[in-house]
Amino acid sequence: MFKSKFNDKKFKTNCRICISRLKLVEKKKTEMALKARKEIADYLKLNKYDRARIRVEHIIREDYKVEALEITEMFLDLVLARVGLIQMSNSIDIGLQEPINSIIWVQPRITDDCVELKTVVDELMKKYGKEHIQQCRQGMLDKHISTKLQDKLNQHSPKKSLVENYLIEIARNYDVDFKPDQAALLDDGIPDEVRNGAVPEKPHWDQFDQKKPPSGGPPPG
Repeated sequence: MFKSKFNDKKFKTNCRICISRLKLVEKKKTEMALKARKEIADYLKLNKYDRARIRVEHIIREDYKVEALEITEMFLDLVLARVGLIQMSNSIDIGLQEPINSIIWVQPRITDDCVELKTVVDELMKKYGKEHIQQCRQGMLDKHISTKLQDKLNQHSPKKSLVENYLIEIARNYDVDFKPDQAALLDDGIPDEVRNGAVPEKPHWDQFDQKKPPSGGPPPG
């Protein structure tokens, strides 16, 4: 039984389709997020703070999702420009390890947003084998997968300080009187045992910096 060969034309065509699809999804999600911000401002006017915070958590996740889609789009652009390197060898060029492995890893996680990405990964499977695809998806090649992409798609609840900063920005944009929860603003996500000095290892404090929201958000109302 003959092994299917990598089809560069099919690969390039579907990369372009995916890029166009992702741009549309990003635009749609951004527009929906802007409408949701107006809804949150209305909750703040009515002093429905708990409902506002719940809605903000959803917006934060959507902001992260948009950023993840933008990263995926960038990687597709890159492999499309370097498809010649993919054709030349059955091993992945060192300069393409992160984009190719990241595309494979993210595909099942954004399949609802970009169905066509499966065809791109199927072509990569023909080139590099099913085992490589499985290793990427099972986290065995994490060091060659974009950490930023993984961070944007993690399932952790947003930090309280980040939620509160979103509320502050939304209230400012819609001219709503809002007094943030000061305790929530101080919630930097650092475990108490670390903060109190019980754990000697010094963490990377920059990862807890919440002076500004995630890149790209929250945008002006």
